Amino acid sequence: MADPAPLGPLSVAESPEAKFREFLEIRGEKLTEPRRVLVRHIFDSHKHFDADELVADLRTAGRQVSRSTVYRTLRLLVEANLLRELRLTNRTAYEHDYGYPSHDHLHCTECNAVVEFRNDAITQLRESVSREHGFRPVGHRFIITGICPACTRARSPRRRLDLI
Repeated sequence: MADPAPLGPLSVAESPEAKFREFLEIRGEKLTEPRRVLVRHIFDSHKHFDADELVADLRTAGRQVSRSTVYRTLRLLVEANLLRELRLTNRTAYEHDYGYPSHDHLHCTECNAVVEFRNDAITQLRESVSREHGFRPVGHRFIITGICPACTRARSPRRRLDLI
């Protein structure tokens, strides 16, 4: 099975940094240099990550940001609707929310791989169910958990429990 093409960013009026600055100003807070470093680092590439991976990436890039600042800033970025929090089977991951199309995920519980996909039938179902209940949807989160093809191939087919 070929990897699907990654979802590309949408055209947005303001940069994530500008949106975050505006969010913080409304709260009476400032966009400090460590927060600026985090926003730029996070939005320089589109990938799923957890807080520990982000801390390690920052260290590798030679950027010094405290672990507590990373955790507090991630929480603020979620509140600002710039990042989306994905609660996976055994970890919490983050992804871009601002500037990316609505999409869903496949999560491999063996290797923690996360695959993004779009499916119009899921969106249509969301709209239909919402209309049926007089509900105005603003989004949804759909994560299919399972085992990816690579992990399936790596499993021994001779294990008794796998044959049940």
